[in-house]
Amino acid sequence: MSVGEYLLKELECETVFTIPIFGGIEVSEATVVTWIIMAVLILFAFIMTRGLKVHNISKRQAAVELAVTKLTGLCENMLGEEGKRYAPYLTTVLIYIGVANLIGIFGMKAPTKDIRVTIALALMSIVLVQVVGIVHKGVGKWALKTISPINLLDLVTRPLSLCMRLFGNVLGAFVIMELLKKVCPIILPGVLSMYFDLFDGLLQAYVFVFLTSIYIKEAIE
Repeated sequence: MSVGEYLLKELECETVFTIPIFGGIEVSEATVVTWIIMAVLILFAFIMTRGLKVHNISKRQAAVELAVTKLTGLCENMLGEEGKRYAPYLTTVLIYIGVANLIGIFGMKAPTKDIRVTIALALMSIVLVQVVGIVHKGVGKWALKTISPINLLDLVTRPLSLCMRLFGNVLGAFVIMELLKKVCPIILPGVLSMYFDLFDGLLQAYVFVFLTSIYIKEAIE
């Protein structure tokens, strides 16, 4: 098998099973891995938040509170004072994309390598931005601003930018790592994996959330 054929095989998002309703709903690998991520995060949250106390807290509770405070605070700082109410959404997206980008280390295909997943994430964020605009400006002012040619173009370019930036960077990192494993399978891939699989994966999650926060702030202001 050539390198090109191998990469195409690895990038192909296969159908795991089909739900026999509405003519058959195909469930892809990306969907199944996302379900796994959701289950793991929910179970982790359940375990880590059992037996919470107000006084004499355990080290486990202290670690959880620190992590939640830092992540939520990061998103709140991006959004500003008026946008703090949307921090929980951005924090959730940040955690999901971060875990999704890192899950390849455990032998699973990262859901963010499927463009349908990045499109869904981008559309969710852009819909939220429009809802924020309506809530803070009212339907009239929001509509007047949105119908201008430049802003109508933004409705297309912003989700496209969010989608392709995340998808392109995750895909590029994956292709580079796979080529390195083929060309130089010893030492070098392990060293560069620290950047492409860890640092870059978390960086792309941050960039996605950062850009979404900018759009939300613009909608509020």
